[in-house]
Amino acid sequence: MKNKTFFLLIIAFLSVSNSFSQQRKPTISFKHEKFDFGQIKESEGTVTHVFEFTNTGSSPILITNAVASCGCTTPDWSKQPIIPGAKGFVKAIYNPSGRPGAFDKTITVTSNADRPTVVLKITGMVVSKPVVVEPTYSEVMGDIKMKRRYISFDNVYLGTPKTETIDIINTGKIPATIAFLNLPAYLKVVVKPNILKANQKGVIEVTYDAAKKNDWGFVSDYIKFVINNKQDVAYTISLSATIKEDFSKQTPAQLANAPKIVFDKTTYDFGKIKEGQKVEYEFNFTNQGKTDLNLRKITSTCGCTTINPKEMVIKPGASSSLKVIFDSNGKKGSQNKGITIYSNDPKNSEVSLLVKGTVE
Repeated sequence: MKNKTFFLLIIAFLSVSNSFSQQRKPTISFKHEKFDFGQIKESEGTVTHVFEFTNTGSSPILITNAVASCGCTTPDWSKQPIIPGAKGFVKAIYNPSGRPGAFDKTITVTSNADRPTVVLKITGMVVSKPVVVEPTYSEVMGDIKMKRRYISFDNVYLGTPKTETIDIINTGKIPATIAFLNLPAYLKVVVKPNILKANQKGVIEVTYDAAKKNDWGFVSDYIKFVINNKQDVAYTISLSATIKEDFSKQTPAQLANAPKIVFDKTTYDFGKIKEGQKVEYEFNFTNQGKTDLNLRKITSTCGCTTINPKEMVIKPGASSSLKVIFDSNGKKGSQNKGITIYSNDPKNSEVSLLVKGTVE
């Protein structure tokens, strides 16, 4: 009899302990678990909604993770424990870029709450960006209209000609023949077709051969047109290019024996000077490579800055210098003048120097 009574007491104790443990479990109660954004515009970028929840249990809630069903949705959430009675959040950020039409995404939230996994849902409809209208033939040269009258070739490497085109149309009532005046050797310009019929479209094809230009860095040019034997100052297009030497085809042996330009300093601060004064400074450098260092070109950002190199070819192990003269005449306040040196050092073919100070 005593054994039976003892057994019943143990059962009752375990039952009460289990009940108490369940009461201590945190309870996560979301205000809502689904949100509809309705219509959103792709052009206006990301949209955000915050799912708010309350801890209606008797111990703190800790969210351990929130995982979205799509990379287009970025979740965020309360990182600190949420005590009983307090509120927390799970934030959904949806990126509609490139995703026109309806969407239905989920965020799976895991925590130590009574519901260890809660699935939140966002829906909506993405309105596509307006279709970008193709550039019109807005540039006018007589009966010939163009979509642009400027060509940027960006980087053009020696030995690798680069070609760009301009779309054109003949809006006249008679065929048009286009010719070009005084083209330099480094530019080849072709019109296709060579005779444009009335209302016919075509292209102007321009090829830039940097090897024939014999220059480095940023350069600009313009091309003069003759349309049906008529010349006009407005019949021109502009172009620019940044000419660079192509070192990508050099062998490991060539690179190991290449020249190497090293400056002792690349910035000179002349402090404060009176307006009208001239400042002189010599930037010293050494060829630490194994073959001749050739200075291709030296430019400055201002005509007020003169650069006088001691020499343009520097032997391996030899040192040299560049004398920079800054003329402050007509200048006031803070001054920053840049100098660029182009050389045949494959790892440092463009070196930038700076002369700065204040003119009072």
